[in-house]
Amino acid sequence: METAIVIGYGNELRGDDAIGQMIARIIKSRGLLSVKSIAVHQLTPELSEPLASARLAIFVDACVDYQSDKVKVISLLPSYSQNINGHICDPQSLLYLAKFLYNNCPETWLITVPGVNFELSDQISPTAEKGMEIALTKIMEILNQNHNL
Repeated sequence: METAIVIGYGNELRGDDAIGQMIARIIKSRGLLSVKSIAVHQLTPELSEPLASARLAIFVDACVDYQSDKVKVISLLPSYSQNINGHICDPQSLLYLAKFLYNNCPETWLITVPGVNFELSDQISPTAEKGMEIALTKIMEILNQNHNL
């Protein structure tokens, strides 16, 4: 059983929207034995199973926030949503499914990284690059605070 799971999501063909997947791949490349890292285009109900086997979950996504250029770290709780379908979910709905289907819901964080370029592109902006560095530091802090990682 993995102690933690990192799920980065977003569209790799939309510039800064690729931030989540890029961060998940970086975490995976670090070879942390008790951390499973998954990069996906979008959140789907199937992710509830690996979530249920973790004690800690971290979701990573890009965001458009014209009010702030700061990386945000938010604690999440399960929440039922009528928007759960076969293709798209949100993190809170996945937590709800993990609890409902597998009787476990890990401690969960959402890290959002600001982006400015969401046009068709395979390049990320300098704003996104800076945010990714901050997000990676925050992820490692959360993982290190968990005693068994």
